[in-house]
Amino acid sequence: MSQLTHLDEHGAARMVDVGDKAETERIAVAAGFVTMQPQTMALLEQGAHKKGDVLAVARIAGIQAAKKTSDLIPLCHPLMLTSVEVSFALEAVKNRVSIEARCKVSGKTGVEMEALTAVSVAALTIYDMCKAVDRGIEIGGLCLLHKEGGKSGAWQRGNEGDSPC
Repeated sequence: MSQLTHLDEHGAARMVDVGDKAETERIAVAAGFVTMQPQTMALLEQGAHKKGDVLAVARIAGIQAAKKTSDLIPLCHPLMLTSVEVSFALEAVKNRVSIEARCKVSGKTGVEMEALTAVSVAALTIYDMCKAVDRGIEIGGLCLLHKEGGKSGAWQRGNEGDSPC
């Protein structure tokens, strides 16, 4: 039998039954980054991009994506999120925007996929809005930083020898 929870005893894909699990507060934090040319970074820092406030649009896109995760990832449960936060840090020295998403729910399953989806779509939105001035933009470093709640408790990247994102 597989250790993968989304496979049944015959190896067929299935949605995990969480009906018997206890409702707990669950939190997940994910991160990623978008690397660009120095000129593109300068446009973001100065708020001078022709398409408008790139980070404001990316923040809303990330929040919307977290809310739509179960529509995008086939075996994810739809969740009634209680909080989604998407934040950005401009790292001019590295010519990149770091993205972090924090999702929270009181429920029977975790919110890791929602946090990862929020970061992914925020990064894609930055790419979409900046691609006209910089075709070489790269998206990278997508990872889970932290999760808590549920039977497995808390997990923090780095506590198990994991490499940083």
